[in-house]
Amino acid sequence: MTAPDRADAAAGRLRPRRSCLAVPGSNPRFLEKAQGLPADQVFLDLEDACAPLAKEDARHTIVKALNEGDWTGKTRVVRVNDWTTHWTYRDVITVVEGAGPNLDCIMLPKVQDAQQIVALDLLLTQIEKTMGFEIGRIGIEAQIENAKGLVNVDEIAGASSRLETIVFGPADFMASINMKSLVVGEQPPGYPADAYHYILMRILMAARMHDLQAIDGPYLQIRNVDGFREVAGRAAALGYDGKWVLHPGQVEAANEVFSPSQEDYDHAELILDAYDYCTSAEGGMKGSAMLGDEMIDEASRKMALVVAGKGRAAGMSRTSTFQPPEA
Repeated sequence: MTAPDRADAAAGRLRPRRSCLAVPGSNPRFLEKAQGLPADQVFLDLEDACAPLAKEDARHTIVKALNEGDWTGKTRVVRVNDWTTHWTYRDVITVVEGAGPNLDCIMLPKVQDAQQIVALDLLLTQIEKTMGFEIGRIGIEAQIENAKGLVNVDEIAGASSRLETIVFGPADFMASINMKSLVVGEQPPGYPADAYHYILMRILMAARMHDLQAIDGPYLQIRNVDGFREVAGRAAALGYDGKWVLHPGQVEAANEVFSPSQEDYDHAELILDAYDYCTSAEGGMKGSAMLGDEMIDEASRKMALVVAGKGRAAGMSRTSTFQPPEA
């Protein structure tokens, strides 16, 4: 893949994912309700949210919901079962053959090595060729849920051009490393620092190395919105793009936490305008300039692009205008 192709692929992956709403694939009422919620992404779940006896029917329920529902403005994802089960291949075939044009991504849970992503990529390509769908349009989200997956996360993140996000799955991960806690997302008793910092940063570095988004997992105390905000704020401060939400009450909180403040968004746009001006012929072709009391340069522009991009994706509007300095 050439550099321009890589840039185009990366740009196509940067969908808004501040709030990623989990919806049981076996519950038609929840599937209908989810369409009216302001979540950036909705993932219809065939894994943990579906009992084993309900999984086969849930595949067809999801296909119907994707084809007949109104998901305007939302990224449409289906979480299939992981490769260690006997459900995975049929999950993918049924959903993609039945609703491929109305599907954006497949989420693969419990990813442990790069070959599991390669296998999903190959299966998707075969279905797309068979059905006459656009090759490569359907993305992949990889969920890291155990120690082996975290150790291999660099290779996982680079395993396929279809990859869009790396997702942290805290509950299974906590169990896999014997963490001393029964409250998902909360700090284990007896540890004075942030027990999740290394995990979150490890996933974030792998994601950014390959121009992918990084998504934090769920907070299970669904009525504790203040607790959700605190945990989400930790991930947002590190640079994560969004977080899973399990309840409608968490959606707006996630959208707010993972969006820049109005002040930061305006400032980022001003930096971009000021830098464009100072590097132009009209502005003197300078490599740096002053914006008020702040010196800005190319590094400032890169930082501002991140904040401005998140604000634009969130639909924010500017409340300030750049004025070139008087000669």
